[in-house]
Amino acid sequence: MRTFKQSLAFEYIQIIVGAALVGLAFNIFLLPARLAAGGVSGISTIIYEVFQFNPAYVQWLINIPLLIVGIVFIGREFSLKTFVGTLFVPFTIWVTQGMDLSVDNPLLSAIYGGIMLGVGLGIVYRGNGSTGGTALIAQVLKKFTGLSSGFSQLLVDGLVVVTSAFVFNFELALYALMSIYVTSKVIDFVQLQTSPTKLILVITDKEEKIQSIIKNEINRGLTKVKTLGGYSNEEKTMILCVVEQSEAIYFKKLLQEVEPDSFVIFVNASEILGRGFSKAQYDKDF
Repeated sequence: MRTFKQSLAFEYIQIIVGAALVGLAFNIFLLPARLAAGGVSGISTIIYEVFQFNPAYVQWLINIPLLIVGIVFIGREFSLKTFVGTLFVPFTIWVTQGMDLSVDNPLLSAIYGGIMLGVGLGIVYRGNGSTGGTALIAQVLKKFTGLSSGFSQLLVDGLVVVTSAFVFNFELALYALMSIYVTSKVIDFVQLQTSPTKLILVITDKEEKIQSIIKNEINRGLTKVKTLGGYSNEEKTMILCVVEQSEAIYFKKLLQEVEPDSFVIFVNASEILGRGFSKAQYDKDF
């Protein structure tokens, strides 16, 4: 039985919330600072500068033919979700267009606008949707090239930034590029559900002692792999364990006190699926 987080309704909620954040990022940070940070929003910023056309209407008009692209290349379900995202981004822009927080510093707008935009797009992508526009083109690139969503978005938005350099100036184009870079990183962060988790690799000949620390002190599972030292030619055990950031600090302290001779590697883990992380631990099930 599917949980609510796995349901279609939850995906649509993610798309709506994410699209609203995208619209707010545009109105609060990008448009006031005249940053054409890629996508249809960037195109609408350029058109607003030149012709003073309402950005919300411009985005609706541009996205209509791109929705057809979604139907052809992605599929009907994706296109329905894209329609929802495409509707809510300009709607949010239209509703909040009178909002004035006086944030027109290009550096602050590039950073914080990029963060909010990335969070919004990342949430939309986690709902298997899109906000239309060049984000849709980026999703098509991802589908057929295997590139990450963030990198695909970076490629597609480059053309918009180059155009903005001629319409505005080179300095604002550089700020827009900074915003796009921040957005791409935040998108991948949100999509991967990156958390402060560590993969710990312990190579030791005292596996029972290490195993006892992991099981009894930090209550995590582990995997043991037999290894052969390349220099000493001695057989040892490599223990793999994934822990939270705070647990990693505690585990490091315990190892330094109890078993300082073990060879230990701490590696950042981007996404963890399984018991204790994406699912409850066995001893916490009800």
